[in-house]
Amino acid sequence: MDLSQITEAIQRDAVWVVFVNVLLQQLGLPVPAVPTLLVAGSLAASSGQAGVMLAAAVAASVVADWVWYLAGRIFGYRVLSGLCRLSLNPGSCVTQTEARFMRWGVWSLVVAKFVPGFSTVAPPIAGSLRMPLPGFLAAAAAGAALWAGGAILAGWWLRDEVQTALAAMSRHGSTMIALLALALGGWIAWKLWQRYRFEKLAAIPHVTPSELIAAMESDVPPLFLDLRGAALIATKGAVDGARAAEIDNLLHAVGDWPRERLIVTMCACPGDATAVRAAHVLSDLGYAAARPLKGGYEAWLAATRSA
Repeated sequence: MDLSQITEAIQRDAVWVVFVNVLLQQLGLPVPAVPTLLVAGSLAASSGQAGVMLAAAVAASVVADWVWYLAGRIFGYRVLSGLCRLSLNPGSCVTQTEARFMRWGVWSLVVAKFVPGFSTVAPPIAGSLRMPLPGFLAAAAAGAALWAGGAILAGWWLRDEVQTALAAMSRHGSTMIALLALALGGWIAWKLWQRYRFEKLAAIPHVTPSELIAAMESDVPPLFLDLRGAALIATKGAVDGARAAEIDNLLHAVGDWPRERLIVTMCACPGDATAVRAAHVLSDLGYAAARPLKGGYEAWLAATRSA
């Protein structure tokens, strides 16, 4: 299907094309929706037709957000960890996502649509934190309306330019596809390089939960740092024997600890990413024995329940 056929499909079934495209994107599939919204806006024959397209986009977005909200409410942070595990750069996904949510609160659901990667992971956090459903749906709808409305309005306002661009792309389709593929390939290569760098950083000695349990019962227990986010600690509770810490303020948490003694870092993120990063930061600060906990919070929880 060439660009002219795609344009004809949008013009013929604009509402359904917009609804399905937005729904698939907000469910997490790599299907960009903004280009479709721009083209749909440029093809709108009246403000009424544009309004119907906007309503379809908002409805699709809210349905997808509601699905992720329910998943977060039922399965908790396991949903977020699973989503972040699919990321090309899972190392900082959980930490950054939770930090944004805690900083922006309900407004995070409004701005989520404008932050790449945040739109899908914000709703399950809201669900896991038991955000009231009416407030969640209102914030999700407001964010979707601003996001989709802005794209549709831009497409209508720049309709001549959009149509000219579509015509040019249709004439030079092979060249445009090659350039887009090159740009996509470069972006994926950069993300894979970031992942490779993280995997090299993660290749440091870890402490297993059973080793930590034994060490905590010894005469010289280690300092156990809990690097889970504030939202997860509030939801699941504090860990006995652990000291809550933030990756950006580690020195405050370990300032009274002897530099030659063992420090174990724990997070609730794919690949123990934050714990690994914290161990490296502590080593750079001069602490001789900083080790991440293998498997993070879930492994620790399983080990303590079976002990």
